[in-house]
Amino acid sequence: MRRRLPRRFSIRTAAVAGGFVLTAALAATASATTDPPPPPSSAAAAPVSAAAAPAAERTHEVEYFTRPGSHPRHTEVPAATPDRIARADRALSASEAAADGDVSAVIQTGPVGDKLDVVFIGDGYTSAQQGDFHADLRSKWDQMSAVEPYASYKELFNVWSVDAVSNQSGVSGDPGKDVVKDTALKSYFWCDDIERLLCVDTAKVESYAAKAPDADLVVVLSNSTKYGGAGYTLTSQVGYDGIATASSDHADSDQVAVHETGHSLGKLADEYYYDDYGTYTGAEPGESNATKLTAAQMTSQQKKWYRWIGQTSPDGGTVGAYEGGRYYPKGINRPTDNSIMRTLGREFSLPGREAMIAGFYQHAGVLGSNTGTGTALKRDATIKVTFPASASITWSVDGTEVTAARGKSSVTPASLGITADGQAHTITAKATDNTKAVKDPALQKKLTASRTWKVAAS
Repeated sequence: MRRRLPRRFSIRTAAVAGGFVLTAALAATASATTDPPPPPSSAAAAPVSAAAAPAAERTHEVEYFTRPGSHPRHTEVPAATPDRIARADRALSASEAAADGDVSAVIQTGPVGDKLDVVFIGDGYTSAQQGDFHADLRSKWDQMSAVEPYASYKELFNVWSVDAVSNQSGVSGDPGKDVVKDTALKSYFWCDDIERLLCVDTAKVESYAAKAPDADLVVVLSNSTKYGGAGYTLTSQVGYDGIATASSDHADSDQVAVHETGHSLGKLADEYYYDDYGTYTGAEPGESNATKLTAAQMTSQQKKWYRWIGQTSPDGGTVGAYEGGRYYPKGINRPTDNSIMRTLGREFSLPGREAMIAGFYQHAGVLGSNTGTGTALKRDATIKVTFPASASITWSVDGTEVTAARGKSSVTPASLGITADGQAHTITAKATDNTKAVKDPALQKKLTASRTWKVAAS
Protein backbone atom coordinates (compact mmCIF):
# COMPACT_ATOMS: atom_id res chain seq x y z
CA MET A 1 0.00 0.00 0.00
CA ARG A 2 1.28 3.46 -0.84
CA ARG A 3 1.69 5.76 2.11
CA ARG A 4 -0.28 8.95 1.72
CA LEU A 5 0.91 12.31 2.97
CA PRO A 6 -0.83 13.22 6.21
CA ARG A 7 -1.55 16.70 4.87
CA ARG A 8 -1.26 18.64 1.64
CA PHE A 9 2.38 18.97 0.66
CA SER A 10 3.44 22.44 -0.36
CA ILE A 11 6.78 23.25 -1.93
CA ARG A 12 8.22 26.27 -0.18
CA THR A 13 10.76 28.46 -1.86
CA ALA A 14 13.87 29.26 0.09
CA ALA A 15 15.53 32.65 0.39
CA VAL A 16 18.01 31.89 -2.33
CA ALA A 17 18.56 33.08 -5.87
CA GLY A 18 16.89 31.32 -8.72
CA GLY A 19 14.11 29.03 -7.71
CA PHE A 20 12.79 26.20 -5.60
CA VAL A 21 14.98 24.58 -2.98
CA LEU A 22 13.51 21.69 -1.02
CA THR A 23 14.55 20.35 2.30
CA ALA A 24 16.42 17.08 1.94
CA ALA A 25 16.20 13.97 4.07
CA LEU A 26 16.71 10.25 3.84
CA ALA A 27 15.14 7.04 5.04
CA ALA A 28 16.15 3.45 4.43
CA THR A 29 12.81 1.69 4.78
CA ALA A 30 11.95 0.23 1.40
CA SER A 31 8.32 -0.28 2.38
CA ALA A 32 7.79 3.34 3.44
CA THR A 33 6.85 5.02 0.15
CA THR A 34 4.66 8.04 -0.31
CA ASP A 35 2.58 9.65 -2.98
CA PRO A 36 4.35 12.53 -4.69
CA PRO A 37 3.55 16.08 -3.69
CA PRO A 38 1.22 18.03 -5.96
CA PRO A 39 2.95 20.14 -8.60
CA PRO A 40 4.38 23.39 -7.24
CA SER A 41 2.54 26.63 -7.76
CA SER A 42 4.10 29.16 -10.10
CA ALA A 43 3.76 31.76 -7.37
CA ALA A 44 6.72 31.87 -4.99
CA ALA A 45 5.80 31.55 -1.34
CA ALA A 46 7.54 33.75 1.19
CA PRO A 47 10.34 32.01 3.07
CA VAL A 48 9.41 30.96 6.58
CA SER A 49 11.72 31.69 9.49
CA ALA A 50 12.26 29.16 12.23
CA ALA A 51 10.48 31.56 14.57
CA ALA A 52 7.89 32.97 12.17
CA ALA A 53 4.88 31.06 13.53
CA PRO A 54 3.87 29.05 16.59
CA ALA A 55 5.56 25.65 16.57
CA ALA A 56 2.24 23.78 16.49
CA GLU A 57 1.33 25.52 13.22
CA ARG A 58 4.65 25.08 11.43
CA THR A 59 5.78 22.18 9.30
CA HIS A 60 8.93 21.21 7.42
CA GLU A 61 8.95 19.66 3.98
CA VAL A 62 11.48 16.85 3.73
CA GLU A 63 12.69 14.39 1.14
CA TYR A 64 13.84 10.98 2.26
CA PHE A 65 15.56 7.97 0.71
CA THR A 66 14.25 4.44 1.03
CA ARG A 67 17.77 2.95 1.09
CA PRO A 68 21.34 3.92 0.19
CA GLY A 69 21.55 4.69 -3.53
CA SER A 70 17.80 5.19 -3.92
CA HIS A 71 15.72 7.99 -5.40
CA PRO A 72 14.01 10.26 -2.85
CA ARG A 73 10.40 10.50 -1.75
CA HIS A 74 8.66 13.41 -0.09
CA THR A 75 6.57 14.02 2.98
CA GLU A 76 5.78 16.88 5.35
CA VAL A 77 6.52 16.73 9.06
CA PRO A 78 5.48 18.88 12.02
CA ALA A 79 8.15 21.32 13.15
CA ALA A 80 7.25 20.66 16.78
CA THR A 81 9.02 17.78 18.51
CA PRO A 82 6.53 15.15 19.79
CA ASP A 83 5.62 15.67 23.43
CA ARG A 84 6.90 12.25 24.49
CA ILE A 85 10.37 13.23 23.24
CA ALA A 86 10.30 16.91 24.15
CA ARG A 87 9.98 16.16 27.88
CA ALA A 88 13.29 16.72 29.66
CA ASP A 89 14.08 14.06 32.25
CA ARG A 90 16.36 16.32 34.27
CA ALA A 91 18.37 19.50 34.09
CA LEU A 92 22.10 19.40 33.44
CA SER A 93 24.38 19.44 36.43
CA ALA A 94 26.57 22.49 37.04
CA SER A 95 29.62 20.84 35.49
CA GLU A 96 27.65 19.61 32.48
CA ALA A 97 26.10 23.03 31.96
CA ALA A 98 29.55 24.62 32.06
CA ALA A 99 30.69 22.44 29.13
CA ASP A 100 27.44 22.80 27.17
CA GLY A 101 27.87 25.08 24.17
CA ASP A 102 31.68 24.99 24.08
CA VAL A 103 32.97 26.00 20.63
CA SER A 104 36.19 24.66 19.11
CA ALA A 105 37.97 25.26 15.82
CA VAL A 106 38.40 21.82 14.25
CA ILE A 107 39.90 23.12 11.01
CA GLN A 108 40.70 26.80 10.64
CA THR A 109 42.22 27.81 7.33
CA GLY A 110 41.60 31.53 7.77
CA PRO A 111 39.37 34.24 9.25
CA VAL A 112 35.63 33.60 9.15
CA GLY A 113 35.20 36.46 6.71
CA ASP A 114 37.47 34.70 4.19
CA LYS A 115 36.06 31.18 4.53
CA LEU A 116 32.92 29.07 4.30
CA ASP A 117 32.24 28.10 7.91
CA VAL A 118 30.74 24.65 8.54
CA VAL A 119 29.42 24.05 12.04
CA PHE A 120 28.92 20.55 13.47
CA ILE A 121 26.70 20.09 16.52
CA GLY A 122 26.45 16.74 18.30
CA ASP A 123 23.29 15.27 19.79
CA GLY A 124 22.94 12.27 22.06
CA TYR A 125 26.45 12.68 23.44
CA THR A 126 26.80 12.98 27.22
CA SER A 127 29.42 15.18 28.85
CA ALA A 128 31.74 12.15 29.02
CA GLN A 129 31.24 11.47 25.29
CA GLN A 130 32.20 14.83 23.82
CA GLY A 131 35.53 13.34 22.76
CA ASP A 132 33.56 10.72 20.79
CA PHE A 133 31.59 13.52 19.14
CA HIS A 134 34.78 15.26 18.02
CA ALA A 135 36.15 12.01 16.58
CA ASP A 136 32.86 11.34 14.77
CA LEU A 137 32.85 14.89 13.44
CA ARG A 138 36.31 14.54 11.91
CA SER A 139 35.36 11.23 10.32
CA LYS A 140 32.14 12.63 8.83
CA TRP A 141 33.87 15.72 7.46
CA ASP A 142 36.56 13.53 5.92
CA GLN A 143 33.81 11.62 4.12
CA MET A 144 31.98 14.74 2.95
CA SER A 145 35.10 16.56 1.85
CA ALA A 146 36.27 13.57 -0.20
CA VAL A 147 33.47 14.30 -2.68
CA GLU A 148 34.26 16.69 -5.53
CA PRO A 149 34.29 19.63 -5.67
CA TYR A 150 34.79 19.67 -1.87
CA ALA A 151 37.98 17.66 -2.28
CA SER A 152 39.59 20.31 -4.46
CA TYR A 153 38.47 23.21 -2.28
CA LYS A 154 39.28 22.15 1.28
CA GLU A 155 41.24 25.38 1.77
CA LEU A 156 38.01 27.37 1.49
CA PHE A 157 36.47 25.79 4.60
CA ASN A 158 36.65 26.36 8.31
CA VAL A 159 35.10 23.61 10.41
CA TRP A 160 33.78 24.29 13.91
CA SER A 161 32.31 22.11 16.64
CA VAL A 162 29.68 23.10 19.18
CA ASP A 163 29.35 20.75 22.15
CA ALA A 164 25.73 20.03 23.02
CA VAL A 165 25.66 18.04 26.26
CA SER A 166 22.85 15.48 26.47
CA ASN A 167 21.56 13.81 29.60
CA GLN A 168 21.46 10.44 27.88
CA SER A 169 23.54 8.73 25.22
CA GLY A 170 21.92 7.82 21.92
CA VAL A 171 18.92 8.95 19.92
CA SER A 172 15.17 8.54 20.35
CA GLY A 173 13.76 5.86 18.06
CA ASP A 174 16.95 3.80 18.11
CA PRO A 175 16.71 0.86 18.03
CA GLY A 176 12.91 0.85 18.35
CA LYS A 177 10.16 3.40 17.85
CA ASP A 178 9.27 3.47 21.54
CA VAL A 179 12.80 4.32 22.73
CA VAL A 180 12.97 7.86 24.12
CA LYS A 181 16.25 9.55 25.00
CA ASP A 182 16.75 12.88 26.73
CA THR A 183 19.06 14.72 24.34
CA ALA A 184 20.03 18.34 23.79
CA LEU A 185 18.59 18.72 20.28
CA LYS A 186 15.81 16.13 20.58
CA SER A 187 16.95 14.07 17.59
CA TYR A 188 14.56 11.23 16.80
CA PHE A 189 14.04 8.54 14.20
CA TRP A 190 10.53 7.55 13.16
CA CYS A 191 9.82 11.21 12.46
CA ASP A 192 6.26 11.33 11.13
CA ASP A 193 6.22 7.50 11.33
CA ILE A 194 9.09 7.18 8.82
CA GLU A 195 11.75 5.06 10.50
CA ARG A 196 14.89 6.48 8.90
CA LEU A 197 13.78 10.11 8.89
CA LEU A 198 15.95 11.74 11.58
CA CYS A 199 14.40 15.01 12.73
CA VAL A 200 15.61 17.60 15.23
CA ASP A 201 14.30 20.60 17.11
CA THR A 202 15.43 23.30 14.67
CA ALA A 203 15.02 26.08 17.25
CA LYS A 204 17.44 24.31 19.57
CA VAL A 205 19.85 23.80 16.66
CA GLU A 206 19.65 27.52 15.97
CA SER A 207 20.50 28.37 19.58
CA TYR A 208 23.66 26.24 19.48
CA ALA A 209 24.67 27.32 15.95
CA ALA A 210 24.50 30.94 17.10
CA LYS A 211 27.42 30.25 19.45
CA ALA A 212 29.77 29.47 16.55
CA PRO A 213 31.42 32.18 14.42
CA ASP A 214 29.43 33.10 11.31
CA ALA A 215 27.88 29.69 10.56
CA ASP A 216 27.26 29.19 6.82
CA LEU A 217 26.26 25.52 6.94
CA VAL A 218 25.16 23.41 9.91
CA VAL A 219 25.44 19.63 10.30
CA VAL A 220 23.89 17.82 13.27
CA LEU A 221 25.55 14.51 14.12
CA SER A 222 23.22 12.28 16.10
CA ASN A 223 24.94 9.59 18.17
CA SER A 224 23.73 6.44 16.40
CA THR A 225 24.79 3.61 14.11
CA LYS A 226 21.33 3.51 12.54
CA TYR A 227 20.96 4.60 8.92
CA GLY A 228 19.12 7.89 8.69
CA GLY A 229 19.29 11.62 8.34
CA ALA A 230 17.48 14.70 7.11
CA GLY A 231 18.13 18.06 5.57
CA TYR A 232 16.29 21.31 6.07
CA THR A 233 16.40 24.41 3.93
CA LEU A 234 15.19 27.26 6.09
CA THR A 235 15.67 30.92 6.81
CA SER A 236 18.07 31.21 9.72
CA GLN A 237 18.47 34.35 11.78
CA VAL A 238 22.08 33.28 12.32
CA GLY A 239 22.65 33.31 8.56
CA TYR A 240 23.32 29.70 7.56
CA ASP A 241 21.61 28.25 4.50
CA GLY A 242 20.49 24.90 5.85
CA ILE A 243 20.68 22.10 8.39
CA ALA A 244 21.67 18.54 7.57
CA THR A 245 21.23 15.75 10.11
CA ALA A 246 23.09 12.46 9.93
CA SER A 247 23.65 9.45 12.15
CA SER A 248 27.21 9.60 13.37
CA ASP A 249 28.32 6.03 12.77
CA HIS A 250 26.69 4.88 9.56
CA ALA A 251 28.96 4.87 6.51
CA ASP A 252 26.30 6.21 4.10
CA SER A 253 24.84 9.01 6.20
CA ASP A 254 27.29 11.60 4.87
CA GLN A 255 25.66 11.40 1.44
CA VAL A 256 22.47 13.12 2.56
CA ALA A 257 24.53 16.06 3.82
CA VAL A 258 26.33 16.31 0.48
CA HIS A 259 23.02 16.12 -1.40
CA GLU A 260 21.56 18.80 0.86
CA THR A 261 24.44 21.18 0.13
CA GLY A 262 23.60 20.77 -3.54
CA HIS A 263 20.43 22.65 -2.66
CA SER A 264 21.68 25.08 -0.02
CA LEU A 265 25.08 25.95 -1.51
CA GLY A 266 24.75 25.04 -5.19
CA LYS A 267 21.12 26.20 -5.54
CA LEU A 268 20.57 23.02 -7.58
CA ALA A 269 17.20 21.42 -8.25
CA ASP A 270 16.44 17.78 -7.58
CA GLU A 271 16.82 15.78 -10.78
CA TYR A 272 14.41 12.92 -10.10
CA TYR A 273 10.76 12.82 -11.05
CA TYR A 274 7.39 11.26 -10.29
CA ASP A 275 5.57 9.56 -13.17
CA ASP A 276 2.21 11.02 -12.16
CA TYR A 277 3.45 14.60 -12.22
CA GLY A 278 2.88 14.69 -15.97
CA THR A 279 4.31 17.42 -18.18
CA TYR A 280 5.81 20.67 -16.91
CA THR A 281 4.20 23.70 -18.57
CA GLY A 282 5.49 26.54 -16.39
CA ALA A 283 8.17 29.14 -16.96
CA GLU A 284 11.83 28.32 -17.52
CA PRO A 285 13.18 27.09 -14.16
CA GLY A 286 15.62 29.32 -12.34
CA GLU A 287 17.93 26.53 -11.18
CA SER A 288 21.04 26.03 -13.26
CA ASN A 289 20.49 22.26 -13.69
CA ALA A 290 16.91 22.28 -15.00
CA THR A 291 15.61 23.57 -18.31
CA LYS A 292 12.78 23.33 -20.83
CA LEU A 293 15.32 23.63 -23.64
CA THR A 294 16.82 20.84 -25.71
CA ALA A 295 20.58 20.49 -26.11
CA ALA A 296 20.38 22.10 -29.56
CA GLN A 297 18.31 25.00 -28.23
CA MET A 298 20.71 25.58 -25.32
CA THR A 299 23.62 25.66 -27.75
CA SER A 300 21.96 27.99 -30.26
CA GLN A 301 20.66 30.32 -27.53
CA GLN A 302 23.78 30.02 -25.37
CA LYS A 303 21.78 29.27 -22.24
CA LYS A 304 22.01 27.05 -19.16
CA TRP A 305 24.76 24.42 -19.38
CA TYR A 306 25.47 24.80 -23.12
CA ARG A 307 29.22 25.19 -22.47
CA TRP A 308 29.35 21.64 -21.06
CA ILE A 309 27.27 19.79 -23.68
CA GLY A 310 29.04 16.80 -25.16
CA GLN A 311 31.71 16.57 -22.45
CA THR A 312 32.24 13.49 -20.31
CA SER A 313 30.80 14.03 -16.85
CA PRO A 314 32.22 12.53 -13.62
CA ASP A 315 28.83 11.03 -12.75
CA GLY A 316 28.90 8.96 -15.95
CA GLY A 317 28.08 9.53 -19.60
CA THR A 318 28.10 12.84 -21.42
CA VAL A 319 26.42 16.13 -20.65
CA GLY A 320 23.30 16.69 -22.70
CA ALA A 321 19.58 17.13 -22.12
CA TYR A 322 18.04 14.13 -20.34
CA GLU A 323 14.28 14.21 -20.02
CA GLY A 324 12.85 14.31 -16.53
CA GLY A 325 13.75 16.40 -13.50
CA ARG A 326 12.47 18.80 -10.88
CA TYR A 327 9.78 16.14 -10.17
CA TYR A 328 8.36 16.15 -13.73
CA PRO A 329 8.90 13.23 -16.14
CA LYS A 330 8.13 15.43 -19.16
CA GLY A 331 8.82 19.02 -20.14
CA ILE A 332 12.00 19.39 -18.05
CA ASN A 333 15.54 18.30 -18.90
CA ARG A 334 18.51 17.64 -16.61
CA PRO A 335 22.24 17.75 -17.55
CA THR A 336 23.14 14.07 -17.05
CA ASP A 337 21.46 10.74 -16.51
CA ASN A 338 22.18 10.16 -12.84
CA SER A 339 24.04 12.67 -10.66
CA ILE A 340 23.94 12.98 -6.87
CA MET A 341 20.99 15.35 -7.27
CA ARG A 342 19.07 12.31 -8.53
CA THR A 343 20.58 9.40 -6.57
CA LEU A 344 22.64 9.29 -3.39
CA GLY A 345 26.16 7.94 -3.74
CA ARG A 346 26.73 9.53 -7.15
CA GLU A 347 29.00 12.43 -8.15
CA PHE A 348 27.95 15.95 -9.03
CA SER A 349 27.67 16.46 -12.79
CA LEU A 350 29.96 18.97 -14.53
CA PRO A 351 27.31 21.72 -14.42
CA GLY A 352 26.60 20.72 -10.81
CA ARG A 353 30.25 21.04 -9.83
CA GLU A 354 30.39 24.49 -11.35
CA ALA A 355 27.28 25.49 -9.38
CA MET A 356 28.80 24.16 -6.16
CA ILE A 357 32.01 26.13 -6.74
CA ALA A 358 29.92 29.23 -7.30
CA GLY A 359 28.24 28.53 -3.95
CA PHE A 360 31.58 28.10 -2.21
CA TYR A 361 32.71 31.47 -3.47
CA GLN A 362 29.54 33.14 -2.20
CA HIS A 363 30.96 32.59 1.29
CA ALA A 364 34.71 32.29 0.77
CA GLY A 365 37.43 34.08 -1.15
CA VAL A 366 40.10 32.53 -3.32
CA LEU A 367 42.77 34.15 -1.10
CA GLY A 368 42.73 33.99 2.68
CA SER A 369 45.17 35.05 5.37
CA ASN A 370 45.38 35.35 9.13
CA THR A 371 48.04 38.03 8.72
CA GLY A 372 46.28 41.32 9.27
CA THR A 373 46.65 44.28 6.93
CA GLY A 374 45.92 47.00 9.45
CA THR A 375 49.41 47.26 10.97
CA ALA A 376 52.71 47.80 9.16
CA LEU A 377 54.91 44.71 9.26
CA LYS A 378 58.57 44.31 10.15
CA ARG A 379 61.05 42.78 7.71
CA ASP A 380 61.13 39.46 9.58
CA ALA A 381 57.34 39.15 9.92
CA THR A 382 55.80 36.03 8.36
CA ILE A 383 52.91 36.42 5.95
CA LYS A 384 50.89 33.25 5.44
CA VAL A 385 48.11 32.83 2.90
CA THR A 386 45.75 30.04 1.88
CA PHE A 387 44.31 29.28 -1.56
CA PRO A 388 42.80 26.26 -3.34
CA ALA A 389 45.01 23.66 -4.99
CA SER A 390 43.73 24.82 -8.38
CA ALA A 391 44.90 28.40 -7.77
CA SER A 392 48.17 30.10 -8.63
CA ILE A 393 49.70 32.89 -6.55
CA THR A 394 52.14 35.70 -7.24
CA TRP A 395 53.89 38.15 -4.91
CA SER A 396 54.97 41.68 -5.71
CA VAL A 397 56.84 44.43 -3.89
CA ASP A 398 55.85 47.99 -4.71
CA GLY A 399 54.06 46.76 -7.84
CA THR A 400 56.91 44.61 -9.22
CA GLU A 401 56.50 40.84 -9.15
CA VAL A 402 59.06 38.75 -7.27
CA THR A 403 59.11 35.76 -9.61
CA ALA A 404 61.09 33.58 -7.18
CA ALA A 405 58.11 33.69 -4.78
CA ARG A 406 55.52 32.31 -7.21
CA GLY A 407 53.37 29.62 -5.63
CA LYS A 408 54.59 30.22 -2.08
CA SER A 409 52.07 30.24 0.75
CA SER A 410 54.45 31.80 3.28
CA VAL A 411 56.92 34.66 2.85
CA THR A 412 58.63 37.40 4.83
CA PRO A 413 59.36 40.91 3.56
CA ALA A 414 63.06 40.10 3.79
CA SER A 415 62.64 36.95 1.67
CA LEU A 416 60.98 39.10 -0.97
CA GLY A 417 64.07 41.28 -1.16
CA ILE A 418 63.03 44.19 1.06
CA THR A 419 66.15 45.58 2.72
CA ALA A 420 66.65 47.95 5.65
CA ASP A 421 66.75 50.96 3.35
CA GLY A 422 64.78 53.32 5.55
CA GLN A 423 61.82 53.28 3.15
CA ALA A 424 58.26 51.97 3.59
CA HIS A 425 57.13 49.32 1.10
CA THR A 426 54.01 47.40 0.09
CA ILE A 427 53.63 43.68 -0.53
CA THR A 428 50.77 42.32 -2.63
CA ALA A 429 49.67 38.71 -2.99
CA LYS A 430 47.41 37.85 -5.93
CA ALA A 431 45.68 34.48 -6.28
CA THR A 432 43.78 33.19 -9.31
CA ASP A 433 41.77 29.98 -9.36
CA ASN A 434 42.60 28.30 -12.67
CA THR A 435 40.12 25.46 -12.30
CA LYS A 436 38.84 23.73 -15.42
CA ALA A 437 35.57 23.10 -13.58
CA VAL A 438 34.34 26.66 -14.23
CA LYS A 439 33.38 27.85 -17.70
CA ASP A 440 31.04 30.72 -16.89
CA PRO A 441 32.92 34.01 -17.59
CA ALA A 442 30.92 35.86 -14.92
CA LEU A 443 32.03 33.34 -12.30
CA GLN A 444 35.60 33.30 -13.59
CA LYS A 445 35.84 37.01 -12.80
CA LYS A 446 35.25 36.17 -9.13
CA LEU A 447 38.12 33.69 -9.04
CA THR A 448 40.85 36.29 -8.61
CA ALA A 449 41.65 38.13 -5.38
CA SER A 450 44.54 40.12 -3.95
CA ARG A 451 45.68 41.45 -0.60
CA THR A 452 48.22 44.12 0.29
CA TRP A 453 50.36 44.64 3.38
CA LYS A 454 52.48 47.61 4.38
CA VAL A 455 56.04 47.14 5.50
CA ALA A 456 57.38 49.68 7.98
CA ALA A 457 60.43 51.77 7.12
CA SER A 458 63.56 50.41 8.79
